[in-house]
Amino acid sequence: MSTQRRQAGKTPTSAPTDGTVPVTAVHPAIEDALDALDTLVSALRRAGIKLPALDIRTPWPDEGRDALVHIGPCSAQVARALAAVIVKGASR
Repeated sequence: MSTQRRQAGKTPTSAPTDGTVPVTAVHPAIEDALDALDTLVSALRRAGIKLPALDIRTPWPDEGRDALVHIGPCSAQVARALAAVIVKGASR
């Protein structure tokens, strides 16, 4: 995970203006998901693909589950490019 993101997750530099509570500690599942997200973004960038809505979701109130890397919506063009990269990699 990038140092900037890790620090941003642990020590907010300013109070949020959207009514949310600032996060002062990063749960290990969230940190793992952030690392996976960084890896995915890097791989997509190398393939020339940018997904516009990548984020992390934690839909469960208990802390025993993994956080989710949410890939989000994309255009048909990006979906086809992503499919082509996956097929190319799968055929190796």
